[in-house]
Amino acid sequence: MKKILFLSLVVTFLLSGCAGSGNGELIGGTERSVWNPTDPYGMVFIPQGSFIMGPSDQDVPFANVSTNQRVSVGAFYMDETEITNNEYRQFERWVVDSMIRTEMKLFKNRRGDTLLSNRVVNGDTLRVIDWSVRLNENDEEYKFLYDSMFVKTYVDGAPIKEEDNFIYRYEELNIRSLSQSNQNDEEAIDDMDGSTYRDNFAIQREVKIYPSTLDYQSDYVYANNETDATFNYEHVAHDDYPVVGITWEQANAFCHWRTHIMNSYLRSHNEPLLPDFRLPTETEWEYAARGGLDVSPYPWGGPYTRNMKGCFLANFKPLRGNYVADGGLKAIKVKQYNPNNYGLYDMAGNVAEWTSTVFDETSTSYSHDMNSDNSYMSTDSDEDVLKRKVIRGGSWKDISYFIQNSTRTYEYDDVSTSYIGFRCVMDFLGRDKKDFQ
Repeated sequence: MKKILFLSLVVTFLLSGCAGSGNGELIGGTERSVWNPTDPYGMVFIPQGSFIMGPSDQDVPFANVSTNQRVSVGAFYMDETEITNNEYRQFERWVVDSMIRTEMKLFKNRRGDTLLSNRVVNGDTLRVIDWSVRLNENDEEYKFLYDSMFVKTYVDGAPIKEEDNFIYRYEELNIRSLSQSNQNDEEAIDDMDGSTYRDNFAIQREVKIYPSTLDYQSDYVYANNETDATFNYEHVAHDDYPVVGITWEQANAFCHWRTHIMNSYLRSHNEPLLPDFRLPTETEWEYAARGGLDVSPYPWGGPYTRNMKGCFLANFKPLRGNYVADGGLKAIKVKQYNPNNYGLYDMAGNVAEWTSTVFDETSTSYSHDMNSDNSYMSTDSDEDVLKRKVIRGGSWKDISYFIQNSTRTYEYDDVSTSYIGFRCVMDFLGRDKKDFQ
């Protein structure tokens, strides 16, 4: 009787284990959550498409630099404006706050309370941190605080690691442990055993993230730019101005930080993660700037920089140097001119913008015709020619040629200026938003 009862229990268990199996049919993994894409705040959706990349008009002096090429581009999101001073300040303050917190974690008394002491300053008694007391590094509170800190910013996916297999404080699955190999190469087999982790291949750099506030003075000598150097970044009056004084590496560090805080939030709410924020490729930038107008020299369409009323359509250097004719002497607030057909502002003028692409005069002769790109992270020892990155869009100090959709120029990735900013993009996970409706 006991054997019969035992067998019936086993059969019941096996049958219950088949629940949700699709009655033997191939139905895919179950309990998958429904996901509908939501536009990231401040970004607009750029649909996939194909366009003729390169000059829309005759470009005699630069014919060897800007040649035409048909390119297809996948869907992506793009910031509707350049990153502003206030948006960049969130990044800067976050890093500063993290550094302060990381230091403060060492200055706890043994009861776990912040050790404050009284100090008399100008007759007032202030409560200040006693910086001489440090928490034992073996203390659990220390470990918790350390795990929650992000002290430095890095470029190109560099890890913040406690263990060998951690990227940005989160352990990643070692896919090598899921593989089998029939190779005879001992070195390759050793690599498959999980002893080599992804972070060993990450490029790690420490980046100084505060913008250069003296670029106005260094860019324009024999000119009065003291106020810009003092107030352009920090003052509340310039919160909605595009941030400048940013090197290519600083722009990349911002993108990695933005990815980190977004996916940290999503992970904490058990929601699917999003692709990385990053700088646009040169191809993506031109495709987005055109706004679906394939043969137009400018984002607004047509070959002219004025509208029917005679008003200039961007902030640049018109009329042989009449800077104020378009309404702005230097860089001005974002969204002061009409957007293009994709809803993007200031794709021409105001400040030029970094892309991820290396500047090569001959790149159109070898670039792929699908999501074409040529990215390279230079080192200090590289020749200057390897440090050139494409900038697009022109700025407040450029003549109309440089604010055209197709005009290519460059700056060195370790250089900051008073007229170059950036905006971010993010790959869209799918073909079109309609697929998820």
